[in-house]
Amino acid sequence: MHDIVQVQLREAGEIKVFISNGMKFESGDRVIVEADRGLDYGEIVCPNENVEDISSLEQPLRKVIRKANPWDEEQIAKNREKTKDLLNICENKIREHNLPMKLVGAEYSFDRSKIIFYFTSESRVDFRELVKNLASIFRVRIELKQIGVRDEARMLGGCGPCGRELCCKSFLKDFEPVTIRMAKVQNLPLNPSKISGLCGRLMCCLAYEHECYKECAKGLPKAGKEVDTEFGRGKVITVNPLQRSVTVSLENGIIRDVRADQVKREREKDRNAPAGEKENKGKRDRNTTAGEKENKGKRDRNSRRERKGEGK
Repeated sequence: MHDIVQVQLREAGEIKVFISNGMKFESGDRVIVEADRGLDYGEIVCPNENVEDISSLEQPLRKVIRKANPWDEEQIAKNREKTKDLLNICENKIREHNLPMKLVGAEYSFDRSKIIFYFTSESRVDFRELVKNLASIFRVRIELKQIGVRDEARMLGGCGPCGRELCCKSFLKDFEPVTIRMAKVQNLPLNPSKISGLCGRLMCCLAYEHECYKECAKGLPKAGKEVDTEFGRGKVITVNPLQRSVTVSLENGIIRDVRADQVKREREKDRNAPAGEKENKGKRDRNTTAGEKENKGKRDRNSRRERKGEGK
């Protein structure tokens, strides 16, 4: 058995699996971990977990060195203070090289052996000369990472349309695919400004709320269906999955919300319609077939008579 933990590296780094090294951790603990070169720091996002097979995990599997002590916290704070200087210098160099890239963030590794710059760009950028220039200035290993707009939103943070902190910044560990169909299930207006987040992409909450809405919508008639209710027949205008109700426009002109148990679909009519259609189709087929057979027989008899007449 292997005791592992998941750690998010630095402030906005990726989430990696580390061997706990016999220590117990809770979510939110700051830790010092092994890195490619030297040490790095991070935060526990998933506490201790015992697994038998680690072959499917990213290799090599590195270890957690220790829980961050006060000296480590001070070092992390100093690294964070120097971030502004890193950004200013890098932005100036980007302008000098005239590169089509937008600098988003920068951070030191724990032991200051590496600086990582994050940027966005709509195209591929040849930044080799920029890396050389920055390495000559800072005298450490330089790494430039191109990120997407969703990663940018997670790094910068902010509030979503709901007024809460962005999901990707607060608790989401990974980005899941989001489709417009998920917005339709929630009965949201398909207006980009209503269903898009700060990053300009579809909101992440649509993805992780999708299964809940699907489950709540089971058994409810869809919008546009004609239904029989306790208040009379009407047409469904909107569906409210969380409230397990639908808004119905009744034949008498009244619009009212109706609970799911007060709705009776026109299933009998739907079921009878295909049955009647099938029966009529069968009759038409039978009549057609009988008529065709009779006509065919007449044509054959006439043909035989004609051949006999020619023979005489």
